[in-house]
Amino acid sequence: QVQLVESGGGSVQPGGSLRLPCAASGTIFSIDTMGWYRQAPGKQRELVATITSRGSTNYADSVKGRFTISRDNAKNAVYLQMNSLKPEDTAVYYCNVARDLFQRHDFWGQGTQVTVSS
Repeated sequence: QVQLVESGGGSVQPGGSLRLPCAASGTIFSIDTMGWYRQAPGKQRELVATITSRGSTNYADSVKGRFTISRDNAKNAVYLQMNSLKPEDTAVYYCNVARDLFQRHDFWGQGTQVTVSS
């Protein structure tokens, strides 16, 4: 069983930065993809960024050039560095582990609130 805990959320002004860490307990497999999703009120949850154990990354177009995802396999941790934050980045950010063995299974953290406003 994988448990995920996000932190690092908070309130910042537009143009500011935040770093979100996510710590995983339990066993993370080398095949597992780790990532970040976000959900704003009244909106669907959307992918922000993902990263494989080998370091291959994928970003939503809306965050390319501003956000950077990284992963420490030894620590079972994933991080999201968010720069040049915009009000539209305001959302609850969720850490995710996606495992695809016989079928895909997703593990989710509890979420951390990020608010970008003047």
